[in-house]
Amino acid sequence: MVFENSYGNDERAASYARLEFSGTYYLAYRDLPAIIRKHVTGERAVDFGCGAGRSTRFLRKLGFEAVGIDISESMVRKARDLDPAGDYRVVTDGDHADLGFNSYNLVLSVFTFDNIPSAERRATLLLGLKRLLAANGRIILLDATPELYGRDWGSFTTSIFPENMSPRSGDVVKTIIEGIGDRRPVEDIFWTDADYREMFKTSGLELLETHHPLADQREPYPWVNEMTVGPWVIYVLRPL
Repeated sequence: MVFENSYGNDERAASYARLEFSGTYYLAYRDLPAIIRKHVTGERAVDFGCGAGRSTRFLRKLGFEAVGIDISESMVRKARDLDPAGDYRVVTDGDHADLGFNSYNLVLSVFTFDNIPSAERRATLLLGLKRLLAANGRIILLDATPELYGRDWGSFTTSIFPENMSPRSGDVVKTIIEGIGDRRPVEDIFWTDADYREMFKTSGLELLETHHPLADQREPYPWVNEMTVGPWVIYVLRPL
């Protein structure tokens, strides 16, 4: 399998940085504050795969002392440009030792695992992230559901790609993000809920909550499938 992380260059970073908390993306973040309040005690957080810093800035607005980490220099450079006061760091893939182990109350991962190809690599990364957690710390993963890739949404076009119709975990699937002026297909890695759950067990993590945010017709966006099918899944995890 050949997989290209679409956000590993300056042009992609600039496009992705234009995304806002609207449309289908609004649903991804809408319920996170309540979920975090329910499960997380403390104020130290890591935003794993911070990209251009959107989720890191989100955590800071919630009152967290947040550090954003990413393997993409282009993305981290864009995050620093957008938020000079923020703490954004380029890390070696899988190496988080410089952050300090057993130190964080929350590790948040938003869309990051959609770009990690293999089950072994995913499990290894989760084991590393688990080591960052302080006592009673939590990992919250927010990623695409399998349903996202076979339908169209307010913020995405996906149904035009034949490879999206019957993928298996680990297969490359494609989306086009609407509204950012860059209509080149973005490659993601498809993963089923069952395989996520198996990965959590392999990594020594207990699944505390699974949440699928659905849209409401009273919300000010032109929904397509979001009111009946969840495009996102939020997993809340703690170490065993």
